[in-house]
Amino acid sequence: MDNRVALMAIIVEDRDSVKELNDLLHEYGDYIIGRMGIPYHKRGISVLSVALDAPNNVISSLSGKIGKLSGVSIKTAYSNVGDANG
Repeated sequence: MDNRVALMAIIVEDRDSVKELNDLLHEYGDYIIGRMGIPYHKRGISVLSVALDAPNNVISSLSGKIGKLSGVSIKTAYSNVGDANG
């Protein structure tokens, strides 16, 4: 299956979900190119971006699991770049 490059934008409003989120990101770590997290203390939220290179079903699975976490919002953008191995 062809890999795609994707960027997940994640906003965490419920700090109680941070451990579950980090556990999921660790579970999918082989696909993660890089990640950046910014705590926004003024608003009491955290803003994260996660870049991935993975099959579409893996990206969708991770996105769905993150989206089910309490107080967590996620949007995923996909690149049109094809698989570098193909």
